[in-house]
Amino acid sequence: MGMPAQILYYTPEQYLEDELQRTYRCEYIDGQIFAMAGASWAHNAISLNIGGILNSHLAKSPCQTFVNDMKVNIKHAKGECFYYPDIVVGCPSKNNHKYYLEQPLLIIEVLSESTEKIDRREKLLAYQTISSLKEYVIVSQDEILVEIYRRDDQNKWWKTDFIGEEIVELKSVDLSLKMSQIYLKSGVI
Repeated sequence: MGMPAQILYYTPEQYLEDELQRTYRCEYIDGQIFAMAGASWAHNAISLNIGGILNSHLAKSPCQTFVNDMKVNIKHAKGECFYYPDIVVGCPSKNNHKYYLEQPLLIIEVLSESTEKIDRREKLLAYQTISSLKEYVIVSQDEILVEIYRRDDQNKWWKTDFIGEEIVELKSVDLSLKMSQIYLKSGVI
């Protein structure tokens, strides 16, 4: 009979310290650390397309666009998480830190086979607990499909799907995107 697997618990401080030393990125979920997989051509193209447009659009705004390497910190009743969204928009806040945001305005995840279930369930629920978040956007890398979860004035979340050649409205940053802009050079269209 083998020894039971040992589960390591990391404090948020240990995770943040270790993350600065790693050569690969890991997400932190309630004391556990999970390595992140690499991304496909389509995933990278879509992330850069959206991130570049957002960056230009927000150039004169106090808000800033981050692609891939800025963590979002979420504190909840059972613990704490640090996620690496594909794209995140943060605005000046006393809660921003050098390596992570606590009060993002907009989060965008580009789906991949290895992350789709996590992005649609775990992260959807976790991101909706962030009081500053106005929109959570999920972008397919396999078909022309963008899903937006948007918070209304009564703090309720509503989902809108954009399919085909529609214009995607990111109300949180007052930006309209064409699907052709989102999927440029991704191999999807």
